Amino acid sequence: MRLVFDRGTLLLEGWPEGSAPEGVPGVLWDPRVRRWRAPAHRHGEVVLALERLGMRVADAAAPPTDTPPAVTPPALRPYQASAKLAWQLAGHRGTVVLPTGSGKTRLAMAAIADLQMPTICLVPTRVLLHQWHAELSRICPTPVGMLGDGVRDPKDLTVATFESALRSADRLGSRFGLVVVDEVHHLGETLHAETLEMLVAPCRLGLTATPSREPHVLERLGALVGPIVFELAISDLAGGAFLAPFESVTMHLDLEPDERIEYERHAARFRGALSQFFHAAPGATFGDFVRAAARSAEGRGALRAGQLAQRLLAFPSAKRRALAELLARHRDARTLVFTADNETAYAIARQHLVMPLTCDIGRKERDETLAAFRAGRLRTLVSARVLNEGLDVPDADVAIVVAGSLGEREHVQRVGRLLRPREGKRALVYELVMRRTTDVERARKRRKGLAARAPHPV
Repeated sequence: MRLVFDRGTLLLEGWPEGSAPEGVPGVLWDPRVRRWRAPAHRHGEVVLALERLGMRVADAAAPPTDTPPAVTPPALRPYQASAKLAWQLAGHRGTVVLPTGSGKTRLAMAAIADLQMPTICLVPTRVLLHQWHAELSRICPTPVGMLGDGVRDPKDLTVATFESALRSADRLGSRFGLVVVDEVHHLGETLHAETLEMLVAPCRLGLTATPSREPHVLERLGALVGPIVFELAISDLAGGAFLAPFESVTMHLDLEPDERIEYERHAARFRGALSQFFHAAPGATFGDFVRAAARSAEGRGALRAGQLAQRLLAFPSAKRRALAELLARHRDARTLVFTADNETAYAIARQHLVMPLTCDIGRKERDETLAAFRAGRLRTLVSARVLNEGLDVPDADVAIVVAGSLGEREHVQRVGRLLRPREGKRALVYELVMRRTTDVERARKRRKGLAARAPHPV
């Protein structure tokens, strides 16, 4: 029988009419073409199952092996080499968790150079698309392909955004033997995971600094990429030769009396609705509460009250004063200021005449800004989320976390922006936390991600 790649799936041609391919994983009958289909990502399992059934298989779906990308292998640090070995021992499938700034891209380059097979690298944003393309172009003597940001030019070594890869996987899904997924935690929670279902690639490497701990996400990524095979946290590397040591300082501040009254009014309304809901539905989730509250005017008012309470905590008077004091104290340092929203970022930019980096800033201006920061012409940048993930930020010494909105994962990414090593460097991370508010618990949860993790057995 013949196995072919067809629109992101495997088509079994030649299977005897009137019988089902029992024992072949994932197959479903397609009455439109009167053939059995299976998900492309289960290619290896399907071939093995067919051979065990005694079938002689002409495999036209396997990715080519005669046009490998000629990539020069980079030198690896000891922990990067250990991560690559763990991935190899796991059958070239799995996720590697390393802190921001520890060289996950370099690890991917080494994997690509070792396997020497057609490779596609998936990234979540256009910023990372161009960043990965530039990095791979330095070690690949032939042109590197690109899918995304208006470019459609696939080659044996290609970088693609999640969105563009999803749109192209039905046509290109059998072209690659290795798929590398940067910021892989995103794919377990979005429809873009379908891309991985439509790729035949037997070898899969996931990269992240902030893996999801949700069981359903781990299960889905385990099936599509592989389990976590190697993991180090910031505390495992900070203070050595690979990441700079850092000191975390939490500044506990107080709301002004009028701010306290307003905060308690909004928070009490939100907490009351939340408590009432969970009393009536003890097994529900916060998402269930949001969906239920959205169905009534009273519930929507409670949700709005919760938003107003958090908005007040984003940049109250005490945080304004503390930020001004810290910026003055560290006027000669390279400083990154992190906020919960763009509104606060622009307010800080106007007040202190510093450069904001937000989603509204175009690529050319962003690159010029980072170059000026690298050269020392700009000493301070303020951002809500643009600096959190993936962007190659020049060396910085001080971070001031005015507020955050995404919890532990966001905090790990922000701290990682400071830890590029330099002789004599000790980074400083300030967190501004309002006493007797939800800020306190949020800050506690954020810091959990900096703790060392138990090693993952292969």
